[in-house]
Amino acid sequence: MTENNNSAALKIIPLGGLHEIGKNTCVFEYGDEIILVDAGLAFPSDDMHGVNIVLPDMTYLKDNRHKIKGMIVTHGHEDHIGGIAYHLKQFDVPVIYGPKLALTLLHDKLEEAGMLKRTTIKHVKPRDVVRLGRSFAVEFIRNTHSIADSFSIAITTPIGVIIMTGDFKIDHTPVDKEYFDLHRIAEYGAKGVLCLLSDSTNAELPGYTPSEASVYPNLDRIFSQAKGRIMLTTFATSVHRVNIVLSLAIKHGRKVAVVGRSMLNVIAHARNLGYIKCPDDLFTPIKSIRNLPDEKIIILTTGSQGETLSAMTRISKGEHGLVKVRHGDTVVFSASPIPGNTIAVVNTIDRLMMLGAHVVYGKDKGIHVSGHGSQEEHKLMLALTKPKFFMPVHGEHRMLVKHAEMAHNMGIPTENIVIVKNGDVVSLSPDKIAVIDQVTSGIELVDNSGIIRESVMKERQHLAQDGVLSVAAAIDGDGKLLAPTDVHIRGMVTTIERPLLQQLISRAIDRIITEKWDNYRQRENGENSIQWSRLEADLEDAVRFLVKRELQSEPLVVLMLQHPQEEQLIRRLPQSSPSSHLPIPIDKTYKRRRPTAILDGVKKL
Repeated sequence: MTENNNSAALKIIPLGGLHEIGKNTCVFEYGDEIILVDAGLAFPSDDMHGVNIVLPDMTYLKDNRHKIKGMIVTHGHEDHIGGIAYHLKQFDVPVIYGPKLALTLLHDKLEEAGMLKRTTIKHVKPRDVVRLGRSFAVEFIRNTHSIADSFSIAITTPIGVIIMTGDFKIDHTPVDKEYFDLHRIAEYGAKGVLCLLSDSTNAELPGYTPSEASVYPNLDRIFSQAKGRIMLTTFATSVHRVNIVLSLAIKHGRKVAVVGRSMLNVIAHARNLGYIKCPDDLFTPIKSIRNLPDEKIIILTTGSQGETLSAMTRISKGEHGLVKVRHGDTVVFSASPIPGNTIAVVNTIDRLMMLGAHVVYGKDKGIHVSGHGSQEEHKLMLALTKPKFFMPVHGEHRMLVKHAEMAHNMGIPTENIVIVKNGDVVSLSPDKIAVIDQVTSGIELVDNSGIIRESVMKERQHLAQDGVLSVAAAIDGDGKLLAPTDVHIRGMVTTIERPLLQQLISRAIDRIITEKWDNYRQRENGENSIQWSRLEADLEDAVRFLVKRELQSEPLVVLMLQHPQEEQLIRRLPQSSPSSHLPIPIDKTYKRRRPTAILDGVKKL
């Protein structure tokens, strides 16, 4: 560690997790050294068409990759580790420290993405201290959460100690008997904590969050009342909940069939690491359930959030090859919908009910508890750490505000509390905390093909809202239309018949070309040429304006303009160049024929 330097400041830069739920990612920077705490993902909202996951914009880390000394992982939930494999494609991380379960799950992700060589993974135990660079020493402090092997961290820096709680609740009866190390938290509080960064997810909820163990008797009652098969869905990473389900399966004499890749992986790793203890013969292959009586079966599956490709969603649609819902089945949703997933979840429940299943869901059933602390737990954390400065993290804006109010009511001055946004640069010194700058922040959207550009997403949203109008036109070198303009619409509502719309657009295009043709001429290398790209842009604007005026609609307008410059380009290409590489095939007779190549392409839209 470097010597204390009061003139220097620590920078704290959250890149995700603020004013939102998910993609928790935070940068700590001192001098020329950076450490990263977690790097999660979020789920897409309904208007993010075709998007699989949402990641924070990591431009700042890409630009400062030479400063990165390592990463700290607090636990294994996707909103804390789900983005790491994607980020390693953009920059290296020398070393990643974290708990065994989280890093075992991460190892699989990195192996699948081919990123294992881009970093070194090192497991830690409670109260282990790791050093990163000259400026950071990090101690891992056991906490309680909805996943096993979860940590808060104490970061010792040249200016003082920062406690970052990570996701937590204070569970006095944890399923795995691994208790929150409140003693160590209190020891840091007694020595002096400069700043506390604390999970704000349930800051609006009074009282305490119930223990995970409180779910057991309610699930036990449901299991005892079920006459046929039981299908239960929960988060795959909810190892404590899975442990409860498996113990109840043993109690009620049922075999467990596991469905869903992520559920299979987590259970396998948790058993290998000792977080789940049960006999091998408790499990049965999903293909074998037909050989067992219905009252002897539990199907444990993914899909508690109504994910499109999850096992429970496919079961509800009758699309799963091995599991079909029957009358007498009891389906249990042991999870609450993440914000944004409610519609997908209720649609799944409706479909299951229509197939004859008895579906058990909802907060009133006591079959799910949060993994995040409520107000009294937040107050206890503030009381134990006694921080000089406070920064609420991990939550939407109203949650951060509520948490800040609690801290103020417990004696922290208003000027010592900051509520920040993703990308804000927080400067922390022994005497002051303040937002001093803003770095590039935002989101990156990922589908099956990779990162989606912002322009592509805007086009998808535009298509979904107003449809698409495509226009194909061909002109010669003198600006004359060679054939009637062809128009096709998809997803638009219009009272104008297509022939009339086609006529109006043809006239608009012809008028623009006639009136402004001379404006597009230019001399280049001593020869006259036409600014075709400028002409095409103006024609597209004209079509867009006409459609808005005549149809009171603003569809995505796609103009495909065929002109002589394309013909010249093609003639210059080598003979071996395949015609399939060309957007529009043109031959010597193109001036005398209708542009069918364009029209055929439009008709396929």
